[in-house]
Amino acid sequence: MRNKTYSIIHSISGLVILLLLVLLTSCSTTKNLPKGEVLYTGQTKMDVDKAPDSKTGVTAMEELNAALAKAPNNSFFGSSRYRIPFPMGLWTYNSFVRYEKGFGHWIFKVFASKPIFISTVNPDIRSKIGTNILHDFGYFNGKVDYDVIPHKNNDRKAKIRYKVNMGDPYLVDTLTYEKFERSIQNIVNHASRWSKVKSGSQFNVLDLDAERNRINSILRNLGYYYFRPDLLAYQADTTLVDGQVSLRMRPILGLPSSAQRKYYIGDTSFYLLGKNGEAPNDSIHYRDLVIYYHDKLKVRPNMLYRWVNSDQYSSSMSTRRKGRKKLYSQNRHERMQERLSEIGIFKHIETQYLPKDSTLKGDTLDLNIQTALELPMDAEIDLNITTKSNDQVGPGAIFTLGRRNVFGGGEKWDIQLRGSYEWQTGNKGTNSSLMNSYELGVSTSLTFPRLFFPKLHKREYDFPASTTFQIYGDQLNRARYYRILSFGGKVSYDLQPKLTQRHTITPFRLTFNVLRSSTAEFDSIADINPALYISLQNQFIPAMEYTYTYDNASIRKQRNRLWWQTTFTSSGNLTSLIYAATGQSLSKREKNLLGSPFAQFVKVNSEFRYTWNFNKNHALATRIAGGVIWSYGNSRVAPYSEQFYVGGANSIRAFTVRSIGPGGYAPDKRNNYSFIDQTGDIRFEANAEYRFKIAGNLNGAVFLDAGNVWLLRDDPVVEGRERGQRSRQNGKFKLADAPKQIALGTGMGLRYDFGFLVIRVDCGIGIHAPYETTKKGYYNIEKFKDGLGFHFAVGYPF
Repeated sequence: MRNKTYSIIHSISGLVILLLLVLLTSCSTTKNLPKGEVLYTGQTKMDVDKAPDSKTGVTAMEELNAALAKAPNNSFFGSSRYRIPFPMGLWTYNSFVRYEKGFGHWIFKVFASKPIFISTVNPDIRSKIGTNILHDFGYFNGKVDYDVIPHKNNDRKAKIRYKVNMGDPYLVDTLTYEKFERSIQNIVNHASRWSKVKSGSQFNVLDLDAERNRINSILRNLGYYYFRPDLLAYQADTTLVDGQVSLRMRPILGLPSSAQRKYYIGDTSFYLLGKNGEAPNDSIHYRDLVIYYHDKLKVRPNMLYRWVNSDQYSSSMSTRRKGRKKLYSQNRHERMQERLSEIGIFKHIETQYLPKDSTLKGDTLDLNIQTALELPMDAEIDLNITTKSNDQVGPGAIFTLGRRNVFGGGEKWDIQLRGSYEWQTGNKGTNSSLMNSYELGVSTSLTFPRLFFPKLHKREYDFPASTTFQIYGDQLNRARYYRILSFGGKVSYDLQPKLTQRHTITPFRLTFNVLRSSTAEFDSIADINPALYISLQNQFIPAMEYTYTYDNASIRKQRNRLWWQTTFTSSGNLTSLIYAATGQSLSKREKNLLGSPFAQFVKVNSEFRYTWNFNKNHALATRIAGGVIWSYGNSRVAPYSEQFYVGGANSIRAFTVRSIGPGGYAPDKRNNYSFIDQTGDIRFEANAEYRFKIAGNLNGAVFLDAGNVWLLRDDPVVEGRERGQRSRQNGKFKLADAPKQIALGTGMGLRYDFGFLVIRVDCGIGIHAPYETTKKGYYNIEKFKDGLGFHFAVGYPF
């Protein structure tokens, strides 16, 4: 069997060598190209006459570059100018294009790249498109031309050089609005002060489109339901003032009469289909809303009414009582659709406005809304597995079960179970244990799609807002050391006044940490590190929290994604005021709540992410994060659960969780408990990850991770040690020492995208440990295998 296996391996190796020899001996990228075709090898630097420096001119050049750009075979990161020097795909194409079946055809199908020709790039058409782009941005005398530059040694290869003569741009002289119906003319004239097209600005079609859309939005928000942007036209005259354009906006000829009439909202009907799409068979009237449903109405009528009327809930009632009808408004309609979608209990939502008068001469539209309820239950599971070359393994899982529309008002009830394990897989001697630690947690939360908040007015908020009540419990067991139980609850409010911005306010969060048991071995550790023992003591954590999140992912046509989140936490301040209100002294050394001390600290944590999407196959994702926690009053040590740590599948991937820091502290590798005290008061972390497509749904990544945690205060001096020696030497933050105390790792990984989830495998490679080792120099990893970290996870790290 061994000889047979060796023979197979030997044959495969020979085949690979033979394939490489074939490719290297036929290193031609043009040998078997179709007759008459010339291989496109990219662009030269664009020749631009009078390069613009204005904002509009820069935008014009960006549009022009995008229109002219075409990546050649073997492009470097999608560049039109730079190529990777080893065109394996073209070599394979020319070597195996003649094979129509068999192994050679398989090699061709899998590894060959289809050549890109000058004819398929079509520079003539691209030049004409580029000239039109210049005209669109006011360069009416501009022109784009090109030259085909053959390769000096091979006339079947060529580059393209584009030549751009821009000329001077035309400016806007005036913009007038003419020949509208009288009421529309008055509206347009009044709104002209906010025009997107300014006199003296450079002419460009982007501003013209923006102005046409602005006028359309104003009219549709004032009841002109049938108005559309394409009903507006421009006339331009360049002869009145030299180098300037006089513009007139007019309605198109034959403007429909329906577009010139205001419309009011008549009857509103809500059609709620059955779970299998069954048509409604019953109905109910609630105020002026008619609700049609199948068999049983599972949503409270008053909530449907509030969601349909959205931000006009209160004011619309007052106007109706006065006998006035409600004008159609595009903004109100969009807000209603957004509100129904935000609730999260409806599937597709279809709206339709129908004229009440079938002769189309009336001014009233009836609104019909049709939808169906989502399935009442949903479930989600997150998996994470980390392995390390020192035999530490750490898998974890989070399972969430949710119930929608609990009370018929869009409420969501979730139950979440979490668990993680860390054990030793190798034989580490008598100190090794099969199960080093585990963590189990459960939480339940109830979310209402509205605010339980002191009402400042009776109207609904005209932006997404919700209230969440949560209780939770978590038990952490460090085998042979300690067992700690944390439980508590919180109330939080989520508000999203803008599409890209979210505010989370937690006015009340109370957690109680209980050190349920500890071993003699842990007690001996606590004697060496008093700060660790203090951070794990029984204590209340009464906190208030505010989180701001910015995310531009929802912006249409946004190419690059920006995400930023900052959280501010304060613990013990309100409790101290209550403590003082009862007549007790704030100067008391230890203040208690229900017989246990409460934590006092302020904490700030911030994370910034930016992703450059070069094209659909290449992206560069970056992250930088930092935080600081300052303890005072009752304790100079922050609770263990609030301290910072780094490392792991979503952090510095060359190191496991809590395996580095604080600062230059070097843990005792002979002791398995060293990870316990590797936390800090300051956190810094930076990551960069280049993501690229390999084949189909399989993607690759190359990454670089850096970071560490530090202490704000030195640990106490340990009795029995040398004078001045502390439990975690070099752990305090010092600016001069910080650069060399930043851990650095690199690595690579694979991601398989199923569409609904991403499976990720990463291999981290340590470059620099933040503490001194036996190896000198910046690369101080003692053994290469000790610097390897393998991670299996679901989803991207950031």
